[in-house]
Amino acid sequence: MEEKLFEKFPPISDKQWEDEVLKDLKGADYDKKLIWKPTEGIEVLPYYRADIFEKIKKFDIKPGEFPYVRGTNAKQAWEISEEIEVRDIKETNKESRYLISKGITSFRFKIRRELTTTDFEQLLDKIDVENISINFRSGNRNGWYSSLFSYYIEKEGYNPKKIYGSDDFDTYGHMLKHGEYPCGHEDCLCAENLVDMLKNKMPNFKPISVNATHIQNSGASVVRELGYGLAMGAEYLHKLDRCNITVDDMAKELQFIFTVGSNYFFEIAKLRAARLLWAKIVEAHNPECIDSTKMYMHCITTFWNKTVYDPYVNILRTTTEAMSAIIGGTNSLSIRPFDAVYKDADDFSRRIARNIQLILREEAYFDKVIDPGAGSYYIEYLTDQIAEKAWEIFLEVQDNGGFVQAFKKGIIQKNLKNNAKNRNQNVDLRKEKLIGTTYYPDFNEIRKDVDTDFGFIFAKNKKNGKIGEPLNLYRGAEEIEKIRLATDKSGKRPVVFNLTIGNLNLRKARSQFASDFFACAGYEIIQNAGFDSIDQGLKKATEKNADIIVVCSSDEEYEKIVPEVVKKEKDKIIVVAGNPKCRTALEKVGAKNFIHINSNMKQEFEYYQELLNIKPIK
Repeated sequence: MEEKLFEKFPPISDKQWEDEVLKDLKGADYDKKLIWKPTEGIEVLPYYRADIFEKIKKFDIKPGEFPYVRGTNAKQAWEISEEIEVRDIKETNKESRYLISKGITSFRFKIRRELTTTDFEQLLDKIDVENISINFRSGNRNGWYSSLFSYYIEKEGYNPKKIYGSDDFDTYGHMLKHGEYPCGHEDCLCAENLVDMLKNKMPNFKPISVNATHIQNSGASVVRELGYGLAMGAEYLHKLDRCNITVDDMAKELQFIFTVGSNYFFEIAKLRAARLLWAKIVEAHNPECIDSTKMYMHCITTFWNKTVYDPYVNILRTTTEAMSAIIGGTNSLSIRPFDAVYKDADDFSRRIARNIQLILREEAYFDKVIDPGAGSYYIEYLTDQIAEKAWEIFLEVQDNGGFVQAFKKGIIQKNLKNNAKNRNQNVDLRKEKLIGTTYYPDFNEIRKDVDTDFGFIFAKNKKNGKIGEPLNLYRGAEEIEKIRLATDKSGKRPVVFNLTIGNLNLRKARSQFASDFFACAGYEIIQNAGFDSIDQGLKKATEKNADIIVVCSSDEEYEKIVPEVVKKEKDKIIVVAGNPKCRTALEKVGAKNFIHINSNMKQEFEYYQELLNIKPIK
């Protein structure tokens, strides 16, 4: 029984693995075929082996042990959080008590007006705040609701040590979003008062937030989100040091808020790396208590990759994002409803979002396993690499005087703009896929109902703030959605006719590509099995009132087919599917338009919209 079965097999060297890989590649370029190079600047190899652990021995720890790569405690349970818009106080209270019965363990009250003490008491009436986390999103109201909550706890006689929750007082997050401080100037006194007031009254309540969500939602990579998020947290430690707040008191009063996107394994590794680096940062400030080095994190699904078209795909995206957050060890999690990017979420979409977490807990048993990513060669490698890259970004910020100074100098904005530019280009080139919008669209979907002024439909240009240029929060799908929505609202649906002829395999492949491509702009697609002659195909195109004729055949046959089509259909928009070797010759006879896998979708659509007299949405 003590025999180790794997010892019967001879060890396999890296060279033997590589020899087999090269044999299977049959001369193809190894780097191009097998090395993935995402925007994070990390090369992802095709496989990883056990020897990777020799390079990252620092991860050989148990859950709950410093530096907390494997979690800040020995439990995997997380808070299932839901955001509630506070409009009518009594209705919100009623809704909150209903949600408790549906499995919610954490509320995030979104408050956009001043509440009185009476309002506050009604809001929390009959809610056992010792058994549910209470969090406030109140727009940087200088801790007003933290104070009200503390007063309420004392008045009602609750045990302050059993109170968990947070407030979103966040000077630097506000600065990122608006380009200025919430009070018009940088001042640690508000934060100092909050920490000093609550450290004894509600020791487990986090009155200050480090909101890094704005960073990823401006198009940044997970590495930059983490690096800049850590720099924001460090800024609080530095500023409050001069306000006679100890590092122990300050660190325990912070919550970090991260987004989770659909880069599944990277997001898992990001959260693991976040705990590691924050523990090291706080340790450098010489805390008296080792627990002060623990990071408390709340995660929320990103809106950067969410789409207006084929919106139910957003449900699938948020499911994988929730899994990443939980496996990565988040303390609490909120899932954005699938329709929240283009309208106020309704009961149905909120229920779906809530049930994703409940299924992961009750049916998939995600709360029963501690750090399931541990031991995965790939995840451990990514954790190490993301930590290394994010640390470089953190040090760059410190070298420029800290987070505020780097923001004032425009260094942060410049780097994030470059990051966003690369990601936007990848979206336009369809290297970063958005299912239902830039890939595999629903051919029959029409969205005339969408209000272009709502929330995050399209990016809003902001003026410079008093201390720096605010970040541009946007979604990756916006530019393509503008084009398709312009088609839908124009009242005209251009007809794209695929003239399929010649080589069976190539005409089918190119017809499918052209269909998917133009459907992303909202055009009507007419696919055809194939025609015996050019005249037969053109006759059918006329019958269908085609606005665009896409010739789909092989490169060799294009030399004969395309010139004849161009000659016979001078009043139609003729497009060649593919980028044939004979392209120069075809252009000489009048072929102007070609679509292929390297086409820039946004540029191509803008060109065709102009030809079709479809007015763009500004």
